Amino acid sequence: MNFRVGHAQDLSKATGCTVVIFPEGAVASCDVRGGAPATRETDLLDPSCLVDKIDAILLAGGSAFGLAAADGVMSWCLENNMGFDTGFGLVPIVLASCIFDFSVGEKLSWPDREMGIEACRNAQDPFKLPMGNWGAGTGATVGKYLGLHRAMKSGVGWHVTRKGKIKVYALAVVNSFGGVVDPNGALLAGALNEAGYLVPCDNFGEEDKSSLLWGQNTTLSVIVTNAKLSKADCKRVSIMAHDGMARAISPVHTPFDGDVVFCASTGGENSSVLGVGIMAAEALSEAIRNGVKFAQSAYGFKGNSLAGVD
Repeated sequence: MNFRVGHAQDLSKATGCTVVIFPEGAVASCDVRGGAPATRETDLLDPSCLVDKIDAILLAGGSAFGLAAADGVMSWCLENNMGFDTGFGLVPIVLASCIFDFSVGEKLSWPDREMGIEACRNAQDPFKLPMGNWGAGTGATVGKYLGLHRAMKSGVGWHVTRKGKIKVYALAVVNSFGGVVDPNGALLAGALNEAGYLVPCDNFGEEDKSSLLWGQNTTLSVIVTNAKLSKADCKRVSIMAHDGMARAISPVHTPFDGDVVFCASTGGENSSVLGVGIMAAEALSEAIRNGVKFAQSAYGFKGNSLAGVD
């Protein structure tokens, strides 16, 4: 699995970005289930489109403004001779998607070109990547079904599943409307009552219209596998991986979330699409849980370790 992951963040402004770099390129596709996604270059991932490999995937804060950080990722890739050969020069293929974090830190602050370059320079072994309040997870929150003021701090998490020679790595930035639950359905993070205890997701209050904040919630994820997959296969794995979101987030895929799953294939190990999809869903659910387990209290939002259970 030849890839690296890097974070960059501005803690004073509560925003950041996380980049996944593929030095030798990767076959990729995605599945977008958000009603108002902030994305870049996702049309290229359609199996009918020309480009067959990508160079990097950027996850960022700053809503659509955060897509500017992808310019920095493109510059870094070009400097490192990565990109699609047009015959007139290399054009790096950089995918991107963003979360809305303006409501947490400084308004209208977003990852820029320089932060995108910094994230690339910070890229490291993905299996040693720090989790929690890093990169695109710097301004992430979770459990906004009772309003933002009741939400908890979330962040970025990862997990890997293995079966024989096949590895599936999942990276997630958790900024969901719903709460995050453990495998038994118990809340790990979500809305808090006045006493600081978790309130079940089914206590969603219609009377609190401030909780109906469109576009301010999104869970972004990247699946990377060493299984040999086509673009169409990666699309199917992306679709199946959304099951991992459904296992870990409740409610999920709401009208107020902009959920995206990317899938990238970096290797040549033979495997069934079904098997990889099952592993991807498992890895993603655990990556999401890690995104809240490792989150520290910040910006007035409690981290998971400080929350009780009502």
